[in-house]
Amino acid sequence: MKIAVLFGGTSEERDVSIASAAQVIPALRGLGHDVIAIDTATGRLAADAEKKLLTSGVGPEPPSNSALASMRASALTMTNNAAEIRDVDVVFLALHGGAGEDGRVQAVLDLAGLAYTGSNHIASATAMDKDLSKRLFRAAGVPTADWMMAPVLAHDVVATLGWPVVVKPNKQGSTVGLSIVREAEGLAAAIQLAARYDDEVMLERFVPGRELTVGILEGEALPVGEIITKGGIFDYQAKYQKGGAREIFPAELPDAVTAELQLLAVRAHEALKLGEYSRIDFRMDPQGRFWCLEANSLPGMTAASLLPQAAKVAGIEFPRLVERICKAALRAPRAG
Repeated sequence: MKIAVLFGGTSEERDVSIASAAQVIPALRGLGHDVIAIDTATGRLAADAEKKLLTSGVGPEPPSNSALASMRASALTMTNNAAEIRDVDVVFLALHGGAGEDGRVQAVLDLAGLAYTGSNHIASATAMDKDLSKRLFRAAGVPTADWMMAPVLAHDVVATLGWPVVVKPNKQGSTVGLSIVREAEGLAAAIQLAARYDDEVMLERFVPGRELTVGILEGEALPVGEIITKGGIFDYQAKYQKGGAREIFPAELPDAVTAELQLLAVRAHEALKLGEYSRIDFRMDPQGRFWCLEANSLPGMTAASLLPQAAKVAGIEFPRLVERICKAALRAPRAG
């Protein structure tokens, strides 16, 4: 296959996207596919530029607002990149966050009639919008914690959610802009922080307990994983810095509990009409109840990322996983 890998971009998850591409590209080339690398912010990369960018790694913090603003001012559009991908068989989306995951890139690819990995533009936008996702989870019978949308006052939180609460941007990934607020005095600052990354801010009842994740591949749930962090929150640093978290695959759960969680994950995936793969995140509270946190329509795709770890336990090595995703994308119906 001839495959264009789109990555980078100008979202706060730019570095994470580059890390995904740094492993997806050689994996596909190693299987004999013709792969071109395109940073959606700067265009197709020459061999030397590709090598330099794809070995840069993920820093302890997301790119600064000023750095991203500068990049956005000069960024290329998908229209600029159209000629580069016109004759490929499939586009592998190694994009995370922002326009790469919220449906805008997918809509352009749909208009161009190109096959691409992940979910269509409507499902992508739905999954990125946490408020809308939670409404659909509840309609599908998938438990999710109570929430409110800012603006709210402290007494509203006490009456509806109670302390502590999770304050986060409504449309953002990698826990960028997320805070846990344990008392009224911290509420305004947390909302202000989240608002730096999105014009909508969500306040969600904090669910203590175990952090669990379920990958979905072509409609089937992969083995459940558990994430254990020192601070109790799987934040940006815990996700992308060495030693930030311990990830256990498969999670140590009774078979019946695992089956129940996998069923909920598939139900959440279907509720959002997601594509050939996704990752659904949960908390299991001390009473053993599951609460769906969110769905990831384009989860991280390094060999050490959560979905690839789950796939490996299921007997699917990383190169075959990314190839399988590409082949599934060729079969997927798309809006035209």
